[in-house]
Amino acid sequence: MRLCSTAAPSWPEGLPPLDEFVSAMLRRGDELYRELPWRQVDDPYAVLVSEIMLQQTQVARVGRFWERFLAAFPTLDALAAAAVPDVLELWQGLGYNRRALALKRTADTCAAERAGRLPETAEELQALPGIGPATAAGVVAFAYQRPSVYLETNVRTVFLHELFPEQEAVPDKALLPLVEVAAFHPLAAADPRRWYYGLLDYGAHLKATVPNPSRRSASHSRQSAFEGSRRQKRAWVTRRVLAAPEGVPATTVLRDLNRAEQEAARDAVDGELFASIVDDLVSEGFFKRDGDILVP
Repeated sequence: MRLCSTAAPSWPEGLPPLDEFVSAMLRRGDELYRELPWRQVDDPYAVLVSEIMLQQTQVARVGRFWERFLAAFPTLDALAAAAVPDVLELWQGLGYNRRALALKRTADTCAAERAGRLPETAEELQALPGIGPATAAGVVAFAYQRPSVYLETNVRTVFLHELFPEQEAVPDKALLPLVEVAAFHPLAAADPRRWYYGLLDYGAHLKATVPNPSRRSASHSRQSAFEGSRRQKRAWVTRRVLAAPEGVPATTVLRDLNRAEQEAARDAVDGELFASIVDDLVSEGFFKRDGDILVP
């Protein structure tokens, strides 16, 4: 996957020589290599599930969810045939349930239009629900073993630490050409998995040992607190509705939600906010509405 259809970007003067940088990163990555269950896997679907689960979720929490999800839905066709409540039930605990719905829609599309197979190019992958540039590049690199421009948080951390040690608010547009040039260097391109596994592991090491370099990215933002947030209330409402296979009155869900909020020493949720949350969840496909009844 090239960023431009014309000439590829070049390595700027003033940075460490490209050959030295790539060689050093490969050595560092080998030293810090982590054995993770989704590594050295060439099933594009299994890789996609791992990449989507790893979005906004810590590595330590993903392993058991990934294995359990694939045991229940081992192929795109199996996921396409599953009921949405069953998919969401297995996703509970990972958070950001929109990811599960997007993955389900991708499975539906691939089952209907692609004989249950994922595309092999980043551009085609990005046309599917919930797959952005980084996720698509991850599938290309890890499943298909082809060079790609994979800029996610740990990769960003490495490039900021190594190449922009003193700069603040570094935009991704300054990083992307460098990530591309390095990824297509012969040493990195010979084994894209090794290249990006190394960057991911070095980035994780940096975050644990030095002030997080990714804070110097222009795209860095602190995650808002979950407890008491709209996101927390969305998750609670989703769980409550999915726990009632025959459906549950919206008024009952609001009553139970406010009881839970009171037990957590938080203010009650007013009707307008609750209606807005329900409207969003219905429109996003988490459950349906039959009059006043919310149905999984």
